[in-house]
Amino acid sequence: MSNPPSSFTRRRFLGQAACAGLGMSGLLSTLGTLRLFSANVSAQTLPGDDYKALVCLFLYGGNDGNNTIIPVDTAGYAAYQRDRGILALPRELLLPLNIAEGSDGREFAVHPSIGRLQTLFNQQRAAFVCNVGTLMAPITKADYLSGNAAIPPYLFSHNDQQVQWQTSVPGAQKQIGWGGRLADLLQSLNSGSQVSMNISLSGTNFFQIGNEVFQYHVGPTGSIGLSQADATWSPVREQYQAMSDIRQRSYGHLFEQEYADVLNRAISNDTLLKSVLTNVPQYDEYFTASRIDPALPALNSIAAQLRMILRLITARSGLGMRRQIFFAALGGFDTHDDQLEDHAFLLGRLSNAIADFTNAAQALGVGNQVTLFTASDFNRTYNSNGKGSDHAWGNHQVVAGGAVRGGRLYGEFPRLAISGPDDTGTRGSWIPTISTDEFASTMALWFGVPQSDLGLVLPNITRFGRPNLGFL
Repeated sequence: MSNPPSSFTRRRFLGQAACAGLGMSGLLSTLGTLRLFSANVSAQTLPGDDYKALVCLFLYGGNDGNNTIIPVDTAGYAAYQRDRGILALPRELLLPLNIAEGSDGREFAVHPSIGRLQTLFNQQRAAFVCNVGTLMAPITKADYLSGNAAIPPYLFSHNDQQVQWQTSVPGAQKQIGWGGRLADLLQSLNSGSQVSMNISLSGTNFFQIGNEVFQYHVGPTGSIGLSQADATWSPVREQYQAMSDIRQRSYGHLFEQEYADVLNRAISNDTLLKSVLTNVPQYDEYFTASRIDPALPALNSIAAQLRMILRLITARSGLGMRRQIFFAALGGFDTHDDQLEDHAFLLGRLSNAIADFTNAAQALGVGNQVTLFTASDFNRTYNSNGKGSDHAWGNHQVVAGGAVRGGRLYGEFPRLAISGPDDTGTRGSWIPTISTDEFASTMALWFGVPQSDLGLVLPNITRFGRPNLGFL
């Protein structure tokens, strides 16, 4: 068969397919073929020592962004104190931000529990991306109230918004994550590695589901393998041999053979990972602030996950990795009740873990190659339900790392007014001005995706005007 004409580009192929009525599911199914062209080109143009890692830190339940960043100029704080009611934090306890760029004239501070994150921001090693949310397309308040504009389905549902944040394709039937599509596209950069580019420290997630690359689960203390699967352990030697014989058989039934292949890969990956991590330090000295008890080595859950990610980054050469995508998570942010106490506790753990991880990465010489970002279901309502707050929409996210153009607020900070121009109704639910697509595409470009291939990772990105927000 002759080669196709050189004028038949990916862009032309996608355009013709769209004109022929190709739906979203069909578009995503083209990744399996188109990825090969893009990834091969990308691999050939990268230097041999190139390495980058993305760390998604998901805050399950919907973090209250309204008490994470707070206006502290006279007029702004007075309005905040009035509308937040019992949730308003005392002005004298708030920690001021030294904003290098991005201020609209207002002054801002952060929650008193995130002093170490404030330090990273003021050192220009972290930034906030403001009013990010799931969107089908740009939307105004008039569009929202008219009912004629498309909005993400099940807008205030935890499960649905978690999926939409992690896939960046609201309403898609096939739930492939944008981290999964990113790995599909660039997996040739890890050519020869038997461990997945996508590693989860917090169980199954949608973010890392790909068409070809699947997430590999690791616990905060290391690889999760079969207990006593060791040929040298005498009490179960016969059992080990019998299981090994079963695994090594060739099966005529497709499902049986696939089951054996998956099990063999899992055991092989576990063996490799345990072997490589044997020579990697625990890095306890970098996470002293994240200890549950200062006198004991045990870390809080999110810090333990980030420490293991740091160890896996250190092990990148032994694993044959030039690109790694990690998923970590912290739950408990659904603060309908007892919000002041619970939120302060969670933010304190979050801030210490991010600061310890970022400082450790810098000390180990990989700070500029690792970018951490937060994501969460949605924001909380600006006004209170009497004990806490309820489900809202646009929220503020953190990005941290040596490559971040820090000390800045990116995007448009919402006008904090109940029933105001950015509120969907009367509770203070902000209409996003940055889409999850724009947020993700900025990181995808930094990670190595060519501009021309962004649509393969984020199919809706052409609906928005800012594929690069500039924070990396």
